[in-house]
Amino acid sequence: MLVLPALERSCCCRYLHRGVGADGANLNSQAVCILALLGLLALSAPAADARQLKQAAITDADILNFALNLECLEGHFYHCAVYGTPLPTSITGNGPAPIGCQAANFTNDDIYSLAMDVANNEMAHVAYLRTALGNASVACPLVNIGSAFAAAANAALNTTLSPPFTPYTNDLFFLHGAFIFEDVGVTAYKGALTSFTSSSNMLAAAGIMAVEAYHAGYIRTALIQNGDVVTPYGVNVTTIVNAIATARETLDGSVAAGTTDDEGIYNATTGDFILTPVDSNAVAFSRTPTQVLDIVYLGSSTTPGGFFPNGLNGNIK
Repeated sequence: MLVLPALERSCCCRYLHRGVGADGANLNSQAVCILALLGLLALSAPAADARQLKQAAITDADILNFALNLECLEGHFYHCAVYGTPLPTSITGNGPAPIGCQAANFTNDDIYSLAMDVANNEMAHVAYLRTALGNASVACPLVNIGSAFAAAANAALNTTLSPPFTPYTNDLFFLHGAFIFEDVGVTAYKGALTSFTSSSNMLAAAGIMAVEAYHAGYIRTALIQNGDVVTPYGVNVTTIVNAIATARETLDGSVAAGTTDDEGIYNATTGDFILTPVDSNAVAFSRTPTQVLDIVYLGSSTTPGGFFPNGLNGNIK
């Protein structure tokens, strides 16, 4: 039986104070840092519906490899944005270099410091899962962290943006790119928890899910603080973020099913900001592997594309 070792404590990030964000927006660095202390990090991970996985006789190793694929996506994105280089091949299993890797144009020290912490933690997640899986681990797949962002933004806003959207343009656009992934990670891990046969694996996954939730909370807070900033595309931050959330719900089939789970950062009906997309009991919702693939493939779980041009590696793909 595969059992994960205990999670190690992540390194704390440096908190600098500089009050000007992207597009001249004022960022409340103190509030950002306080929320960052609650936790930052992580973008997607394993999605799984308990019934679906058990019926397919999926193993703990399969679920963790699914998580590893998604952590590779997050890891490459953050590592490229912060350091300008892909993840080291020593932890990717000699997987291919990502498409579109470049350093982001950070001008706000607080966001850069927090992004660095996220990058380091995502790199640690990849290394941790690969070590735990040992010979059962798959190599990181080919990921597209360039043009796939433009395709996702075009789909969300139902138009062709010019110039094409890229999360590397500035601090705010980086946060938009991170938002595409973060909530997916939380809901993916949430969906997988009851499918593990090992309680140690389940607890480890729950720990990673908590980190994902911390990061999602920071990303949402930073975007809320800049919600009224008008982007070069003529719409404000809130409009774009809410459109991304709607696009995720459309892609994963929730809209067609008549359910509303995913939410942006502002509820126009109530006039309230949204920090946590939860149900009436304030419980986070789950996504199945199929729903996660629908989102990261930007279309259908049966057709690789989007952020994974050649699909995922492993038995869940």
